[in-house]
Amino acid sequence: MAFSYKRVIVKIGSNVLTQENGLPDQARIQQLVEQVAYIKKQGIELIVVSSGAVASGRSLLSVKEHKQSVAMRQVLSAVGQVKLINTYAQLFSEQEMLCAQVLVTKEDFRDRVHYLNMKNCFHSLLQNNVIPIVNENDVVSVTELMFTDNDELAGLIASMLSADALIILSNIDGIYNGNPTLPQTRIIERVHQNEYNFSNIIKAEKSTFGRGGMITKAAIATKTAKLGIAVHITNGKKDNVLRDLLFGELVHTHFLPENHKSERKRWIAHAESAALGAVQLNNAAKEVLTSGNVRSLLPIGVVAVSGDFKKGDMIKILDERDQTIGWGIAQYGADKARERMGLKNQKPLVHYDYLYSIY
Repeated sequence: MAFSYKRVIVKIGSNVLTQENGLPDQARIQQLVEQVAYIKKQGIELIVVSSGAVASGRSLLSVKEHKQSVAMRQVLSAVGQVKLINTYAQLFSEQEMLCAQVLVTKEDFRDRVHYLNMKNCFHSLLQNNVIPIVNENDVVSVTELMFTDNDELAGLIASMLSADALIILSNIDGIYNGNPTLPQTRIIERVHQNEYNFSNIIKAEKSTFGRGGMITKAAIATKTAKLGIAVHITNGKKDNVLRDLLFGELVHTHFLPENHKSERKRWIAHAESAALGAVQLNNAAKEVLTSGNVRSLLPIGVVAVSGDFKKGDMIKILDERDQTIGWGIAQYGADKARERMGLKNQKPLVHYDYLYSIY
């Protein structure tokens, strides 16, 4: 079955762009650029989220240890990003196309104004037929300011731009239903909602050159599909992988999208790190909020309020066991929330239009 998408995010992982010796795989990059160019010529908008800056830096600077310090990773990224984007620019130029470098940090997604400015920039690039090449700005992103990996960044970009699909290119064919080395193991080809508990299926290990792993990919794919965006996980090392996938000729893992969420809810879903406080709900309120029906968060179900948030701030919503239910934008501050806690006939603390539940 061919997929009729209009806007697609393509995330290219470090293991796809890197040889076994840790240096960039120029032939693979060239083939992927040719595929992206071909697909764009079919009228599909593409945004590329590309790893590979550190590997490119490693090809220019001699570093003995495989695992570098944070400072050395910043150096490799700073040097390598120049080479990486020049490589893309040259290869797209050969296809008579322009590309643009977009470097972002997690902070850009936490602030609503920054978020909207970045969104407008992407739209302007696409309107001018420029292919954005996105990467995390590793030079300034360290520790808690870092994305989990570029899978998380790609999910954020897909949500921001209301993409039809996110394609995650890794170095394996998809998510398996068990140990890939066993002959009876098969690729899970279609995932519906919360059909699988991937933590029980996937072996917890990180990729060779990237920061993430298949558990991270499954988590991002689940979250992105819940927001109404299809996700495909497949092997970027295969020749013609993008063309074969989009024309329905490739066995891989496809996360089917749920109902499309509003633009603001998509931002709330990915801006949890911006929460300036939290409210804790009793079990009855949790059941109402996670029932799937349209419900706002009312003070009657709140049993605790923490933080000093104000009207318009992001807050985290917890259950009685301190497990996260979701996030939302407060309609009034923490002081009023404490005053109205447990009371009937009060204005919603979080209106449904500004509330995102993980259930």
